[in-house]
Amino acid sequence: MSFRSVWRACALVALIAAFLAVPRGAAWAVPSFATQTGQPCSACHIGAYGPQLTPFGMAFKIGGYTQTGGDGWQSYNPLSAMIIGSFTNTNSAVPADQVTPHYNTNNNFALDQISLFLAGRLGDNTGGFSQFTYSNVSNAVNVDNIDLRPYTRVFDAGGKDLRIGFTINNAPTVQDPYNTTFAWGYPYVASRLAPTPSASPILASGFVGNSIGYTAYAWYDRSLYLEAGGYTTVSPWALARIGNEYGVGSTQGVAPYVRAAYQWDWNSQSAHIGALYMSANVDPTVDTYITDGSNGRDSYQDYGIDAGYMWLGDGTHIVTTQGIFVHENQNLQGSAGAANAANGTSYGSNYGLNQLRFNTSYWYQNTYGATFGWQKSWGAANPVLYQPAELNGSANSKPNSNEFILEADWVPFGKADSFASPWVNLKLGVQYTIYTQFNGGTTNYDGYGRSASANNTLFVFAWMAF
Repeated sequence: MSFRSVWRACALVALIAAFLAVPRGAAWAVPSFATQTGQPCSACHIGAYGPQLTPFGMAFKIGGYTQTGGDGWQSYNPLSAMIIGSFTNTNSAVPADQVTPHYNTNNNFALDQISLFLAGRLGDNTGGFSQFTYSNVSNAVNVDNIDLRPYTRVFDAGGKDLRIGFTINNAPTVQDPYNTTFAWGYPYVASRLAPTPSASPILASGFVGNSIGYTAYAWYDRSLYLEAGGYTTVSPWALARIGNEYGVGSTQGVAPYVRAAYQWDWNSQSAHIGALYMSANVDPTVDTYITDGSNGRDSYQDYGIDAGYMWLGDGTHIVTTQGIFVHENQNLQGSAGAANAANGTSYGSNYGLNQLRFNTSYWYQNTYGATFGWQKSWGAANPVLYQPAELNGSANSKPNSNEFILEADWVPFGKADSFASPWVNLKLGVQYTIYTQFNGGTTNYDGYGRSASANNTLFVFAWMAF
């Protein structure tokens, strides 16, 4: 058996093992992809760094990570690694009883994550991406993002290419090629120690790392993208052994997922518009590994629309704009029933949530970048999901939050002509998040006297890949 065959066999075993372990849950710019394709990281990624994809990067991902072009042993090496370290300062210190273990109330240095990747081609029609992560914040090791492509192939459809493929993944939108969606959306890196708004649609966080998704997709003429499949959560036994938790609850039956998008590429520019849908019936979470449907089930339906545009030019000046809007219908019969039985309340069960995310960025020679992001969540008062609590609660039970994110980046290593390219990659960034509303309020939002601006966050990070 050749050395190349041994590497591929080992990678396949590891990928299958990662899938069977069943995970926890922005593709990253991993050097193994660059050596496999013979292309610099900037061919696939805006700013020479992940996860934001160029049209070439989108095609590589949709193609199942199977494209070749590299030379030598490096072209079939599936291993890469990543380290992110950071400093976090919030405008006001976190209350002492809410501090993350082994950290201070403010001004914290952190080893956010160390990740090992097994990623790349396993054959003409098979490839995958898997990430294993240790974080000093949680002080735990977890299986992170998984996107396996067991089979993909191009067919002729009346003189046009029609690519058909299948994915096995561990979170909705991990397999998506567009960076408007949640798994790979902006901010691409953020503080794990700063408070963040509580409200989030199930497409963004309800089934990250606690589920298995099976989807099939078609890409016609490199323009029309269609995908459909379903998700089911894994058992409490599996979650307990990999250190993950249930999100909104455990699925009852399959949670359907549908994605459609249309893409245009012209004159060094690219744009797309799209739509997403996901629904789920769940037994609501009552503890880390426990769900209970004795009072009924909660039902969620998410409807999303998204769009993006990028101007690549000759690579000197790059401009991108991305946005997504999601409306979620919630029938919280199970959660409301449990709250009413426990507290003698009379909460209703029908609620809704809206979330808008938008960002625009500018890059000069894939080296210096500036990004502006805006996120807004809103909806009627929901005392079932949002109640007063110190730091992370809502005094008026509303999900409303509004934040602006400013970021400046420098990539000294990571381009085609960089030292030891593509194995030495470094991104340095400064990010500042401003909250004008947080968990339903501006002042005393949690019922314990904290203001939204107290959570304004300075985040300085170093992101290395090799």
